[in-house]
Amino acid sequence: CLSKPPLSAFTSSGSPAVLARLPGSRVPPPANNTAPQPPLAMPTVSVGRDRLFAALGRVYTQDEFEALCFDFGIELDDVTTEKAIIRKEKHLEEDVEADGDDEVIYKIEVAANRYDLLCLEGLARSLRIFTGSEATPIFKIASIPRGSMLQMHVRPQTSQIRPYVVCAVLRGVTFAEVRYNSFIDLQDKLHQNICRKRTLVAIGTHDLDTLQGPFSYEALPPQEINFIPLKQEQTFRADALMDFYRSDMKLKKFLHIIENSPVYPVIYDSNRTVLSLPPIINGAHSAITLKTRNVFIECTATDLTKANIVLNTMVAMFSEYCENKFEVEPVEVVSHDGSTAIYPDLSCYKMEVSLSDIVGPIGISLDETQVISLLNKMQLQADLCSSNREPCISVSVPPTRSDVLHARDLAEDVAIAYGYNNVPKSKPKSMTIGGRQPLNRFSDKIRAEVARAGYMEVLTFVLTSHEENFDMLNRTDDGNKAVIIANPRTSEFEVVRSSLMSCLLKTLKHNIDHPRPIKIFEVGDVVSLDTSRDVGASNNRRLAALYCNSNSGFEEIMGLVDRIVKIVRAPHINFGQTYYVPSSEPEFFTKRQCKIVMSDGKQVGYLGIVHAEVLRKFGIPDPCTFVEIDIEALL
Repeated sequence: CLSKPPLSAFTSSGSPAVLARLPGSRVPPPANNTAPQPPLAMPTVSVGRDRLFAALGRVYTQDEFEALCFDFGIELDDVTTEKAIIRKEKHLEEDVEADGDDEVIYKIEVAANRYDLLCLEGLARSLRIFTGSEATPIFKIASIPRGSMLQMHVRPQTSQIRPYVVCAVLRGVTFAEVRYNSFIDLQDKLHQNICRKRTLVAIGTHDLDTLQGPFSYEALPPQEINFIPLKQEQTFRADALMDFYRSDMKLKKFLHIIENSPVYPVIYDSNRTVLSLPPIINGAHSAITLKTRNVFIECTATDLTKANIVLNTMVAMFSEYCENKFEVEPVEVVSHDGSTAIYPDLSCYKMEVSLSDIVGPIGISLDETQVISLLNKMQLQADLCSSNREPCISVSVPPTRSDVLHARDLAEDVAIAYGYNNVPKSKPKSMTIGGRQPLNRFSDKIRAEVARAGYMEVLTFVLTSHEENFDMLNRTDDGNKAVIIANPRTSEFEVVRSSLMSCLLKTLKHNIDHPRPIKIFEVGDVVSLDTSRDVGASNNRRLAALYCNSNSGFEEIMGLVDRIVKIVRAPHINFGQTYYVPSSEPEFFTKRQCKIVMSDGKQVGYLGIVHAEVLRKFGIPDPCTFVEIDIEALL
């Protein structure tokens, strides 16, 4: 039993428990701390009810439309008016007159990965196909000779900041105010969603008739870029433009993406007219109006896959307003190395899936014809394909359905089209489903045993800094062990920990004013590179314990190890008579450390007195002993 109160109950100078305030701890914060923020809500599309019903070709009662939304897997989240929305945004009282009209607005919640549902055009088209009043459209690339195709030339300097660009042209577009507003609104929703606030992709749309191809995508010092930005009348230099937009409520959120870069991305036409300064603002010269007939779309990006999805979504949604419906004019992108690519790619992705892989996870019994019919309702063109073993279905996934990647996605669409409420209820055949894993049960038993030895458990972050994981432990990074984070948000989260030692030392550092001895432990995962795994790394469950006192307390840690060895003895676990073997780890004093080995020589852990240099780096004045054991090796 614990002979003293737990570490989290200790106080210093009358202050609340220190452990609850550790920077690296997952212990719940004090009650007066700010509550954690809720997860982000699913995207909500606001559409005029009457315009939506006109696009659907019939009028629904609210109950009927709610039922249609449920059947399609979306939700009517709110019914309001434009006046009510403005009144809410301006915090006006009910009796205060607001601008706007009394048009009924439907706010519809859609799945976060259904980018084709983020505008009226895509939403209405999907519902028409679902109800059988329209066939799935076939998107076409206009047949243009290679020599007559518009070109976008990419300069090598763009690789320093936003290396990719994809383009397309919508010819003969007929805009009206409602269509124009929907066109702009879709760009905003994509920017907030898949584009990750323009960090991954930025969309630029232009009146092609005001420009002269070919175009060039360049990256220049900001002092060399001058143009009139959208909705402005004077010319700005690019670096001055950053200061100008620092007070703009909308655009100031995107300045950080490029403002500290030595070069800014910029797109020119053949007359050196600036189309855009991505991802900040377009040029005023090529601004789209209601009179625009030909639209040039460019998407600059740090992620080419996301850029293609965004471009495909834009052209697929609004090509229905083109003179040749659902036809898109391609653009040739010429890289600085001479390689070329034609965009957009509107080809269908082909999948062949067995019938059992689709209906099996749902728990229903359908034949091939029924499944094909349900898939067609979800814009997935399906046909029966030949197979020697079992019925197989060939599915053509259109460019609007980038969310379909696996057979499980097809099963989900079939379940939606079939109706979740129509799926019969059943109990799992195996009662082991959802049961606890043996490793977790074993870990809990180890936790309980260490706690009975007087140690207090702490929970720390799996991510740590490179310095804490290596340099502060006197270890050298050979590049073959630790998993490095490619884009860490802070210097404290640069690598995935390869040992629990730095985490416990850091915890001790922030609790150093507690009475001695301090005895803490953690049972958690470490991660190391592993080429045998498909993800390139593997987790390993470890137990680590740290003892801090005015003297080393080496016998304390060895006593804990002896106790663990005693309780885990089993036919497949054999430690033999001597399981301590001398070692030479740099984080411990020489000849004050050892490995823990089984009778077959396999190492399962190590312990020792922490080196004075390590303690100095962590700011710990007293001697410490530490042990770390591979729990999985004992299971």
